[in-house]
Amino acid sequence: QLQLVQSGGGLGQPGGSLRLSCTASGRFNIGWFRQAPGKEREEVACISSTGGSTKFTDSVEGRFTISRDTTGNTVYLQMNSLKSEDTGTYYCAAVRWITVQSPCIPNGSWGQGTQVTVSS
Repeated sequence: QLQLVQSGGGLGQPGGSLRLSCTASGRFNIGWFRQAPGKEREEVACISSTGGSTKFTDSVEGRFTISRDTTGNTVYLQMNSLKSEDTGTYYCAAVRWITVQSPCIPNGSWGQGTQVTVSS
């Protein structure tokens, strides 16, 4: 089974920045998801295996970016202008993603999760 290893996250201040990374054993469509306490998991951002397509949920559009490194195996989620509502556990996952407009569907391979807390 595909393994995804996450790093980054931690404590960030409102208006600040944090970066998450997710390293896989190859190039796959990757999605970032988050779950806040008492809330359902939500899709945050997705990137295609080539890096040519990306999408973001409305609440992070313009603040977060998603990219790949030169090998294509590591995906970064750069989180800028952090807000308290960005707090949660963030997971990366390999996803099925048919069109840009369609949801990114996790295929069962997940990173271990990392906590992001935005607080002053």
